[in-house]
Amino acid sequence: MTKPFALLACAALLVAAAPPRSPEAIADAALKAAPVFDGHNDVPEQLRERRKNILEGFDFRDTRNTADAKTGQAAMMTDLSRMKTGKVGAQFWSVYVSANLPEPQAVQATLEQIDVTRRLIAAYPQDLQLCVDSACVIAAQKAGRVASLIGMEGGHSIGGSLAVLRQMHALGARYMTLTHFKNTAWADSGTDAPVHDGLTPFGVKVVREMQRLGVLVDLAHVSEATMADALATNGPPVIVSHSNARAINGHARNISDATLRLIGANGGVVMVNFYPVYVVEAARVWAASRDAEQARFKALHRGDPATTDAALAAWDKANPMPRGSVKDVADHLDHIAKLIGVDHVGLGGDLDGVEATVVGLEDVSTYPALFVELARRGWPQADLEKLSSRNILRVMKAAEAYATAHKDDPALENETSF
Repeated sequence: MTKPFALLACAALLVAAAPPRSPEAIADAALKAAPVFDGHNDVPEQLRERRKNILEGFDFRDTRNTADAKTGQAAMMTDLSRMKTGKVGAQFWSVYVSANLPEPQAVQATLEQIDVTRRLIAAYPQDLQLCVDSACVIAAQKAGRVASLIGMEGGHSIGGSLAVLRQMHALGARYMTLTHFKNTAWADSGTDAPVHDGLTPFGVKVVREMQRLGVLVDLAHVSEATMADALATNGPPVIVSHSNARAINGHARNISDATLRLIGANGGVVMVNFYPVYVVEAARVWAASRDAEQARFKALHRGDPATTDAALAAWDKANPMPRGSVKDVADHLDHIAKLIGVDHVGLGGDLDGVEATVVGLEDVSTYPALFVELARRGWPQADLEKLSSRNILRVMKAAEAYATAHKDDPALENETSF
């Protein structure tokens, strides 16, 4: 045997003798190669609710001391230190405002939320970088910064105006969730009584203008009919920034297998979230029971909100929410990946936008635990990399390519409302 062949034989023996990598090693390698790109985090909402958008005195390096015992408010789930631990390399920050606001007020509030998000990013230039495209995301990660993008949560944020949509895009918004928990004048929500059977003709126009601009169409929160109408426009891939599989949890916020197949055919990505009521079926049932008890207490104690609140607090203490665990989130990812392929899964934790998470995914430091669980189930490193960020980057690139191809198309228009 000549020396080169001997060396090859020895190398083959070493490879054969090497022990299989542990789930922890597989997860770690995946997250080093492709850090987490999360689709939905509500830090901007926390800044509005807790601090009225005042950043002076706010330390985003560590927010674990932000609990308020007087109000019962828990500490924030997100900060720079824990993002580093959680291997987060990119984040869509949600500039959510309440769907109960009159639309002109919602537009103002959204502008304020974009402003505070941009100011927060600018305050930490060594750690965060404002991005509006996939190339910036990749460059920011290489520079060791968290690529920070802006997503609008709810079509009420544009006040029924395509001109406002264009200006939000100019300010950096790169996705819009078509509805929140209430219908808009042009789209049905998944948690409101349907009135449009999906999108109105103007709603289709909104979607087409988003596609022309390169604003990702986000189908979280919308009805299945709205999802179908948006997908029927045959534009670039969509996202679902923070929703789960209805086959596992029957919540209206989740997606049926039939619609998941449509999203897969579209090339889109479903980004699974961590809120127990959407993840764990027992938590969904618990939430319905709590709503019923709250209504009963209000009827029993009319005109006495203090007694109603005390009764509900006692019920909560006796009936804690079934929170589930990391394994339940993994079940949703397994289901979606097996149904439509691993190219169509992502993560949208909804952290700092919910009052509780499944056990084990309590804050932004915990993403690796989910990757270890999936590696234990046999997910290879390449598939974990797709989940962490490669899928959403692919969708972004496709939306950008579509916008480039249509850059000379005239802007769609609608009449001003006043």
